[in-house]
Amino acid sequence: MWAVVANGLQPVHNNLQANGHANGQTNGHATPANGVAASNANELFPMRRGSAVALVTPMKPVTGEIDLPALEQLLEWHIESGTDNLCILGTTGEANTLTMKEREAILKTAVKVCKGRIPILAGCGTIDPAHVKEMTMQAMDLGVDASLVVTPYYVKPPQRGLIQHFTNAADLGLPVVVYNVPGRTGVDLLDESMALLAQHDTIVGLKDATGDLSRLTNLKQELDKSNAENNNDILIYSGDDGTSKDFAVLGGDGSISVTANVAPTAIHKMLQAAFAGDDELATEINEPIKALHNDLFVEANPIPAKWAVYRQGRIPSPICRPPLAELDEKWHKPLERLLQEAGVLETTKDVHAP
Repeated sequence: MWAVVANGLQPVHNNLQANGHANGQTNGHATPANGVAASNANELFPMRRGSAVALVTPMKPVTGEIDLPALEQLLEWHIESGTDNLCILGTTGEANTLTMKEREAILKTAVKVCKGRIPILAGCGTIDPAHVKEMTMQAMDLGVDASLVVTPYYVKPPQRGLIQHFTNAADLGLPVVVYNVPGRTGVDLLDESMALLAQHDTIVGLKDATGDLSRLTNLKQELDKSNAENNNDILIYSGDDGTSKDFAVLGGDGSISVTANVAPTAIHKMLQAAFAGDDELATEINEPIKALHNDLFVEANPIPAKWAVYRQGRIPSPICRPPLAELDEKWHKPLERLLQEAGVLETTKDVHAP
């Protein structure tokens, strides 16, 4: 739960249960001067309006093992760059290829570096509800602030099945951000269903990756229509980089972004300008990175994004685990050129060249 104190909203430990969220406000937690967060791992810090990086998972060359030191450096860079929320172990993080032991190592690293500094959102979604529970309980035990739960893919549940699936996840006590990405899952969570789910105390947000801006307006109308007294003021994030600027201008709460892997400061500033009602400034900031929104998907995510972060010199390898692969060489130069044009490639020299 959240208690109102003199300096804002502060988390209160209650068996790792979170009743609602902070209406998109920051948590008021100050990072100590030494840069080390002193928060209790059992405290839950609310998701913020703004940018959330859908983080790639660094892996070692050749072996493909998780590179935890590289992950620590990447996390610190995102905090320094103004990233508002951290989203780990999602599709971009290749979560489907990770063991529970590997997930544990990644979560522990994220909590060590980020806890109390930026909210930590961890992907805990899959088809099997039992595995959703297993991943959620692990994340909860390790100090994560919220879970990202995707609609069960491939099996195409009916709406009543989707509602039950997310209700079961939320009943575990860790705040849930619902993830609707019909282009990948083959099933679409309808706005009416999301409005019903918003009545659950522990469902705090939605990642809408439909790319359909009309869905934002429609969902807000559905939220207004359904028992308003019981609805949480949920955060509604875009999951589509190409439309995220307009999404924020129209009243969305931010973006869970792949582009933020390579341009975190620009994504943060663009969204803040949109929140302030300065569409002209938001457009100006977005323009240099606009092409990246598309070309970071020239092959399946996260193949191009991981190569781009590697090309920036921030991770030691662009390797993706099978059945994915490294970026086709034909895309190297075009993507490098876009990184340069976006102003996010500090040197034209390949830092990995011998």
